[in-house]
Amino acid sequence: MTLDIMMPFYGRVDHFRIAVESVLAQTDPDWRLVVIDDCYPDVTAGEWLVGLADPRIVYRRNPVNAGINVNFQASIDLAVNEWLTIFGCDDVMLPGYVARVKALGQAHPTADFIHPGTRVIDGDGRVYRPLVDRMKALYRPHVRGTIELGGEKLAVSVTRGNWMNFPAIAWRRSAVASVGFRPNLSVIQDLGLALDVAFQGGSLLLDDEVVFEYRRHASSVSSWRAAEGSRFVEEQRFFRALAAEFEEHGWPRAARTARWHISSRINALTRLPEAVSARQTAGIRILARHALGLSLAEPVERR
Repeated sequence: MTLDIMMPFYGRVDHFRIAVESVLAQTDPDWRLVVIDDCYPDVTAGEWLVGLADPRIVYRRNPVNAGINVNFQASIDLAVNEWLTIFGCDDVMLPGYVARVKALGQAHPTADFIHPGTRVIDGDGRVYRPLVDRMKALYRPHVRGTIELGGEKLAVSVTRGNWMNFPAIAWRRSAVASVGFRPNLSVIQDLGLALDVAFQGGSLLLDDEVVFEYRRHASSVSSWRAAEGSRFVEEQRFFRALAAEFEEHGWPRAARTARWHISSRINALTRLPEAVSARQTAGIRILARHALGLSLAEPVERR
């Protein structure tokens, strides 16, 4: 079972090298790393990678910057093995990641995606727990060992609060290839993909053994889009449409959860001080309206 590790790249070169080195340090050497360079201006990352001359590594550089969603979809399209992970170019695999994912996949053949245990690190690699991750811990199922979730139970769990660390997840290629990423999402593609797999009967296996470090820092796409508000415009539109999808699927509890999207609104509230400090007037309005459950259908900045 060779694991495809798909890595879209656009970011700090030092973090990229740490991420690649963490793959090279895996105790199970049966992996394939595919780096999709989204035309990052600094070409030294690609030159260093090619210089490694490791036959398990494939390097592709886009001729133009295509954006995160296109590269996420390319990660699915370019995978060739049964299991793949879409690895963040600033995250870290602990040495046992590949071995643990393979063991879980073999022990739970009905699972379509696997979420191993993770911990959060900052920009300098220090383990820490910011507010957003303390909140995620409240929503994450509390379990020792492993648990498999599917159907409405899975939908309610991840819709109530998206506790997943997307770059740590291993996906069964056939399950995600049949649905792909929703093209109209730019921040919460992971939740859309997980729910689309659930809609077609797929299940998630959650494990508590920590084998992955998820890097959270202020320069990440999700962080700055949260502070300036555009993240929540997308989230509100997504959750309102999702409520209707859940109703059509016969999942009323999930529909109510999506309709209220409480965790998203709480997240917007916690981002208000940051927006105020940065004097982001439009962002303040978006965050406040979303926190109160008011519609963002019309762009706030036009008012």
